[in-house]
Amino acid sequence: MSSTLTYAVRDSTTMLRRNLKHAIRYPAVGFGTAAMPILMLLLFVYAFGGSIGAGLGAGGGRSVYLEYLTPGILIMAVAAGAMSTSIAVCTDMTEGIINRFRTMNISRASFMTGHVLGSVIQTMTSLVLVIGVALAVGFRPDASPLEWLAAAGLLAAVAFAVTWLSAALGLISKTVESASNKPLLVQFLPFLGSAFVPADSMSPGLRWFAEYQPFTPMTETLRGLLTGSAIGHDAWISLAWCAGIGLAGYLWSRSLFNSGTTR
Repeated sequence: MSSTLTYAVRDSTTMLRRNLKHAIRYPAVGFGTAAMPILMLLLFVYAFGGSIGAGLGAGGGRSVYLEYLTPGILIMAVAAGAMSTSIAVCTDMTEGIINRFRTMNISRASFMTGHVLGSVIQTMTSLVLVIGVALAVGFRPDASPLEWLAAAGLLAAVAFAVTWLSAALGLISKTVESASNKPLLVQFLPFLGSAFVPADSMSPGLRWFAEYQPFTPMTETLRGLLTGSAIGHDAWISLAWCAGIGLAGYLWSRSLFNSGTTR
């Protein structure tokens, strides 16, 4: 049992190193993941920050809205990583490298594990860029070191969940083009939550959807950790969503990869 686990860890480490080398070789993919959230941050803060911030209380204004928006942008950046994961998995599946891996004496789980861990590392790296830009334009969180650690843990949990789901979407895609389209719903969901405006300012139907979709409690939890707003039960709800999405994505991915029915 221990030798089997040792081989699985060794093979997964090899696959992780392979994916990280790809990321280093093509850095535009990592920067592309951070580019859209950064552009959205700058657009909403400087184009709409004054008017939206005026309705948030505490004096309103652009600085208040920046404080409100940044946690939502960080969640959006995690969701944006879904596309690169789906594309990377689909590329490997369509280029035939998987058939070669299947003939080698390696752990079958290592391929997916390497992809997921590599994608999570890339996503967390892109978050550093987004946070750096937010700080540069005036974001001033009052989180303690422990709260920063909790925020990083939450973002990593969301990244793992979204990445496993994205890996499954890549496995069911027959072309790279379709793999880039399937995660769009995941990327779009933060817009329909409390990332940009409070859910209670929305119309009744949209408000109900915003309150009960997974990215809203994640955003509110991160906002509470970084800016001191109330968290309530959102932390536990966020972790439950992460566990559910991650488990579903993992089981779906494993079933698809082991069956080989997607090609």
